[in-house]
Amino acid sequence: MRQIQTFVIDSVSAVTAEMRGQIVVTGSHGGVSAAHLALAHPPGLAIFNDAGIGLDDAGVRGLELLNDQNVAACAVSNETARIGEAASTLATGRISAVNTLAVQAGIAPGQTCADAISFYLQSPSQGA
Repeated sequence: MRQIQTFVIDSVSAVTAEMRGQIVVTGSHGGVSAAHLALAHPPGLAIFNDAGIGLDDAGVRGLELLNDQNVAACAVSNETARIGEAASTLATGRISAVNTLAVQAGIAPGQTCADAISFYLQSPSQGA
């Protein structure tokens, strides 16, 4: 089984090459612009803040874009974690939105961010 690391970064704009294929927990919204930033070095799992979802699901629209690029992605509710603070996402965030790849890894709305990471690490796609 390959070793997966979890990186906690306040902004997805700080994603680096060493995060490729890893777990990236951010404080960023899950919109399209954030998804494009994540794709600079695609993680295996990206976790965002839903930023209140917004008009036409703008706060999580990037999750499907990431799914299309083979990245599992989800967002925590802005009511459970501070936007822009990845430590808050990890400590108190509860999942509010998921893409298909995240669902396939066992991630579901209502889970804590920590539980979502655990399910991802145990998913068959990770060699568990």
